[in-house]
Amino acid sequence: MKKVLLVLAMIAPLAACTQTEKGAGIGAATGAVIGGVATNSWGGAAVGAAVGGVAGALIGQSQERPGYCVYRDRYGRHYEARCR
Repeated sequence: MKKVLLVLAMIAPLAACTQTEKGAGIGAATGAVIGGVATNSWGGAAVGAAVGGVAGALIGQSQERPGYCVYRDRYGRHYEARCR
């Protein structure tokens, strides 16, 4: 029962966040768990949280404008346009 309450307490604050914030939070939590398990150290968990947070934020940001995609032109510039 304690685990269920802990999980609910961690997930509930994400209900009012934007997609970018949700992605960053979920990515950081997942990255911390994976980094901690893989390296069996706090340092690995910290690195995993940082990498997961950045990756989650980027994924969440891409979901904020449904129907739009991020493209790169031949000069390397990024722009958003309707998905094809």
